[in-house]
Amino acid sequence: MKLARWETVAGALFLAALLSVPAWSDTDNRQAVPGTLNYVEGQASIGDQTLDSKSIGNAELGNGQVLETKNGKAEILLTPGVYLRLGNNSSAKMVSNSLTNTQVMVNSGEAMLEVDELYNENNIRISQPGADTRIVKTGLYDFDAGNQAVRVFDGKAVVGANDHETTLKKNRELALNNADVKATEFNKKAVTQGDDLYRWSSLRSQYLSEANLSTAQLYFANGWYGPGWWGPGWYWNPWFAGFTFLPGNGFFYSPFGWGFYSPLVVGRVPVAIGGGYHHFDGARPVAIGQGFNNNAVTAVRGESNGMGGFRGGEMRTGGFSGFSGGGFHGAGGVGGHR
Repeated sequence: MKLARWETVAGALFLAALLSVPAWSDTDNRQAVPGTLNYVEGQASIGDQTLDSKSIGNAELGNGQVLETKNGKAEILLTPGVYLRLGNNSSAKMVSNSLTNTQVMVNSGEAMLEVDELYNENNIRISQPGADTRIVKTGLYDFDAGNQAVRVFDGKAVVGANDHETTLKKNRELALNNADVKATEFNKKAVTQGDDLYRWSSLRSQYLSEANLSTAQLYFANGWYGPGWWGPGWYWNPWFAGFTFLPGNGFFYSPFGWGFYSPLVVGRVPVAIGGGYHHFDGARPVAIGQGFNNNAVTAVRGESNGMGGFRGGEMRTGGFSGFSGGGFHGAGGVGGHR
C-alpha cells in the first residue's frame, strides 16, 4: 500500500531519532539469568556479598549460593515472567538455575512467587523444610518456612509432603505441621491485609508493570518498531533501574491486577478485546463495552494514547535466547500456556 507523504517523512524522522540517541547497550551490559537480583531494600546479602542498589541487575544467585535478608527484602528473577521475593529475616538457596529446571530452597522465613508467564518447557520447583512444590499454572504462591505452610493465592501447584502429593488451587493452603495432609481454604482478605510481604510484592508488581509500559512503548512508537526488540523476555529499563518482562504478543494481568503489554499491543489504541474495547489508563486498561478475553487480542488503529511513545535511547535487552519452542528471545514465537 502506498504511504502518504507525511507518513514517509514521519518514518524517516523516527528512524533518524533512533540512530542519533545513545544506545544503553553501549554503556550497560547487564543481562538477566535465573537468580539475577532485580531489587533490594534494607539488609540483604548473597554469601559474604552485601547487596545494595548498585547490585541490582549485577548480582546473581548462583547454584549453591544463599540469598539472606535481615531487616530487608529482595527480589530475584527466575525464568522470564517469574519473580521470587524474600521477606524480612528469610533465606533461600539456589539449587538449580537452569531455564528448564529451576529450583529454589526456602530455608527460613517467607518467600512469595509471582508467576506471570509459564511455558510448557519450564519446571519450576520451590522447596522448604518438609515440602517440595511444583508450579503448574501462572499465579501467586507463598512459601512460609517459619510457619510450615504453602499457600496459593491464585494458580495451581502440586505439593509433595509426607510421601503424599496434594494439589493446591486458588485460596487453598497446606499446613505442613499437620499429620493429616489436606488442603484447606484460607481467608484471603485477612491474609493480604496482615502480610507485609504480600503488600510489598503488590507494590513491586505495580512498579514492574509501569516499567513494562514504558519499555513496550519504546519498542513500538508511531507504528515503527524500535531496535532491540527480540520477543518475550527480560528487558532492562534504566528509568526504573531494573528488569521488566515483555510478553511476545497480547497482554495479561499479573495476579495483583497490573497489566503487562507486548509492544505489538501497546502501540495502538483502542484495542478490541473479546468483543469490547479498552483504552489505556496508566498501567491498567479500562473497559469500554463488553469485558475481555485474554486470549483474543486485536490491535485496532485509533487515536494516540497520549503516553509519550518514544522516550529516547535503546533499552538493553536482558532476555534469554535460543530456547527452542519456549518463546524466549530468538525462539520465533510464544509456545507457552496460561
